Amino acid sequence: MIDQVKQLIADELHIDPASITDDADIIEDLGADSLSVVTIIMNAEDEFGISIPDEAVADLRTPYAMTEFLKSIKK
Repeated sequence: MIDQVKQLIADELHIDPASITDDADIIEDLGADSLSVVTIIMNAEDEFGISIPDEAVADLRTPYAMTEFLKSIKK
């Protein structure tokens, strides 16, 4: 699942998914702006068939955090 998350991020930011580490901060390390973050979240919702509450978004700053959150709601 983490590879899917990295691919979503890479597609939005036009970077190589292999260059994204599990703990890379999407904004600080990868250079995403707020619009990119919203797009990544929306794409993750579509990809995984879930809804991510707005209050959870601030905690989803790394591929690892996003993957763990997705796992927790996909149970």
